Amino acid sequence: MTRRIRIGMFLAAGAVVGFLLVWASVDLPSFGHYRGPYGYVLNRVVTPERHVTEVVTATVFDYRGFDTLGEELILFAAVTGVVLLLRPEEREAAGNLGDQVGSDAVRVFGALAVGLCVLVGLWLIAFGYVTPGGGFQGGVAVASGVVLLWLVASYRAWEPVARDTALDPVEGLGAGGYVVIGLAALWSGLPYLTNLFGPGTSGTLVSGGSIPFVNWAAGIEVAAALLVLFSEFLDEYIVPLS
Repeated sequence: MTRRIRIGMFLAAGAVVGFLLVWASVDLPSFGHYRGPYGYVLNRVVTPERHVTEVVTATVFDYRGFDTLGEELILFAAVTGVVLLLRPEEREAAGNLGDQVGSDAVRVFGALAVGLCVLVGLWLIAFGYVTPGGGFQGGVAVASGVVLLWLVASYRAWEPVARDTALDPVEGLGAGGYVVIGLAALWSGLPYLTNLFGPGTSGTLVSGGSIPFVNWAAGIEVAAALLVLFSEFLDEYIVPLS
């Protein structure tokens, strides 16, 4: 397939998607005019039923937890597809790459930023069902913090934390953990992903029943998946240019 044909196919597909996006945006309700009843219902029942003070996370990981499992597996499959496309049989070794950042100030403050971003990401995951946050948002923040190693230091500093042998099992653990938690409910004779544990104390980390476990599984999978994605792009486009 020639480059011209690929560009033509992209433009045609982009035009269709653009039309659909514009059409959907035009039909959106005005800001502040919510049409559905479900949000109001959930606002009333989430805290009494699940003892969770963050309605969005309770909805994502409990009331519609099976849908979220599909979204997590979509990310897993998408990253797997990108890895298969970008991973050649042989790739240039990166052991002799020099430092990319020469400023000591950037290195010092960048190293502090790495720890801060990772800490914020872990906080977003841990407290995602108590305050605004959650596994998906926290996973993105953790992955972004780790990527700062490359931006503020060098590829040599980034490479040890981005090895496939370390990230692939972690990604599988996150995706598989979500599935196993649902299977535990089936093993107990309940519908898939039924909240198995007691609601706990509202407003604390010991609340939500199964929600914290599903939340952490999603955070682990998202962080690892994005790091795998970043690693493949860096190996494909940065290493050959260095």
